[in-house]
Parts: sequence; structure tokens; C-alpha cells
Amino acid sequence: MNKKHLGSNFDDFLREDGLLDDVTATATKRVIAYQIEKEMKRRQLTKAEMASRMKTSRAALERLLDPDNTSVTLATLEHAASALGKKLRVELA
Repeated sequence: MNKKHLGSNFDDFLREDGLLDDVTATATKRVIAYQIEKEMKRRQLTKAEMASRMKTSRAALERLLDPDNTSVTLATLEHAASALGKKLRVELA
């Protein structure tokens, strides 16, 4: 039995395998996409209406809402937040 990771936490395991940054980015993007979709549903906004409010294409909105696409710019996130009457808050922890 391999006891290499015995007693370590999952973050340590991911860090050792060089996966922590990618996994964290994907998890963060999934949360953001979920929050945007939830707020769109609450406001009864279609994707076409949301894209129009963001002054972007529906394809760009689809990329934003794709939980596996982590290549989203801060500007796009800011446009989404503004379109929903929200403020974007980014912090280092």
C-alpha cells in the first residue's frame, strides 16, 4: 500500500501533482457560472437578453456560462455583474 499521501490533505495532494491551480480555477469558474445563471433565472432573463445587456454576443455569454471554460476575462465578468445590477468583487486570499 502506498502511504505517500497518508495524513496529508487534498490540497497538498493536488499541489504535489501540479493540479491545484487548475482545479481551483475550474471550481471558481463553476461557482461564478452558477451564480450568474441563478441570478438570470431569478430575474427571468433569457440568454439573448443577458447578452444584449452585456453588449456582447450570445456565444460569448455561452462561454461565460460554460463551467469548464476558465478563460474568462475580468472585463467580461464585470459586464455580467453590471448587467445583473451587481458589483464584481475579486480578492486575493
